[in-house]
Amino acid sequence: MNQPPSDSISASLAQNITYLHSQFSQTPDLVVRHFIIKESGDQAALVYLVGLIDKNAINNNVLRPLQFETGSGDSEYGFTINVGQIDPLKSWHQIESAILHGSSILFIGGRTEVYALGTQGWPQRAIEDPQIETSLKGAHQGFVETGSQNIALIRRYIQNRELKMKELIVGRRGNSLVTILYLADVANPEMLKELEDRIQQLDVDVILNTGELAERIEDNPYSPFPQFITTERPDAAASQILQGRFAVVVDRSPSVLIAPVSFISFFQNIDDYSTRWSIATFIRLLRILAFFVAIFLPAFYIAVISYNFEIIPVKLLLTIGEFRGRVPFPPFVEAILMEVTLEMMREAGVRLPAPVGQTVGIVGGIVIGQAIVQAGLISNIMVIVVAFTAIASFILPNYDMVAAVRLIRFGMMIAASMFGIVGIIIGLMTMIGHLIALESLGTPYNTPFAPVRFADWKDTFIRLPLWIMGKRPLGTRATQSKRQGTNRPKGDGK
Repeated sequence: MNQPPSDSISASLAQNITYLHSQFSQTPDLVVRHFIIKESGDQAALVYLVGLIDKNAINNNVLRPLQFETGSGDSEYGFTINVGQIDPLKSWHQIESAILHGSSILFIGGRTEVYALGTQGWPQRAIEDPQIETSLKGAHQGFVETGSQNIALIRRYIQNRELKMKELIVGRRGNSLVTILYLADVANPEMLKELEDRIQQLDVDVILNTGELAERIEDNPYSPFPQFITTERPDAAASQILQGRFAVVVDRSPSVLIAPVSFISFFQNIDDYSTRWSIATFIRLLRILAFFVAIFLPAFYIAVISYNFEIIPVKLLLTIGEFRGRVPFPPFVEAILMEVTLEMMREAGVRLPAPVGQTVGIVGGIVIGQAIVQAGLISNIMVIVVAFTAIASFILPNYDMVAAVRLIRFGMMIAASMFGIVGIIIGLMTMIGHLIALESLGTPYNTPFAPVRFADWKDTFIRLPLWIMGKRPLGTRATQSKRQGTNRPKGDGK
């Protein structure tokens, strides 16, 4: 049976059920329960997908009241059930979407209107400690795969009526629910419109996770640097919203997208604001140092050994020459071999179960490193360089930025093998120029350094005391810049 041109619902219950079966053919998990409503004597049918509903809610709150109880009747719909949400539907397109989203559909004979009942109950994961973004002093709750629960976790931190949401449906087949959260009196409305337009213009089958959405709406898809932050922490998402940014919740994804962001945002961590400012500043400077070490250390080794060995002290040069005497490969091949081996071990440790992955990382590093040095394929100095590089990359708090660093490192190694230190300088200048030109949701990526905004330097490479940071970052273009007062209790009773 083809869909009627008007997409309207028939008053015949049998005809509606027949058409429903034709639309959901080869769908054994589709359940149709026929019964008679005791209160009115009408024939009815309840339709749902068995894996997406709460069976207790169906049996106790819908079927039992309709079949066995006689109440005063709902003033609007003419029946009594105990569910929190009832939505009248008048088209088959709405019915299909509601069934696939976990609602149960109540058909009543003689009516051209059906009712979507809020009985969703699909399999859910318990709220657990975030696996990637661990925190020493922050909350131990992470996002899950249910969008409504993720929104509730954010609301727990921002209990304000100005926290608004915009819901968008993306995808021709999956109908992914994408929700934008923001503070209406703080967030920039132009940026909200830009973000909303980018999401609405997507023409895809389905959005499965936040990473797919970020790649499709970012400003420069060819840049190795991430232009949005994906976080699995509700407290981190709430902190970004309070600064005037937007949080994008994708249903069925355990992470939330933050936009717009700056380069320095990827070096900030939620623990920075729960420790003393002096300690947080030291740790943040350590991350910046680790960023440059992770990118340039192997390239610097290649440059000084291959081209610029005159800058090495004589005693150290003799030691390096002694270790490299048996190595048959040039420094570039030596570095590439070790870096590729490190990346393979890293991926092997991630894909294996946690206990096995740790064992592979430790045993593999010791055994392979020792064996490859004894075989004369790699020098001891190269092993030390690679070890320092790996430790530096582990210090960075954001996984997406770590992945970018791993990729850029190989480019710097190639430049160093061709031009020495001059190649490293060229690579550094190219990277800085790219960062200056890059944008995130139409805002400068390298703010507050390019363009220069000294007012925002209070929370960049250093983290000044919280009572000094009285305004929101200018890079968010927030309509309300003030976020706290300037007074601070002295602690002396005055």
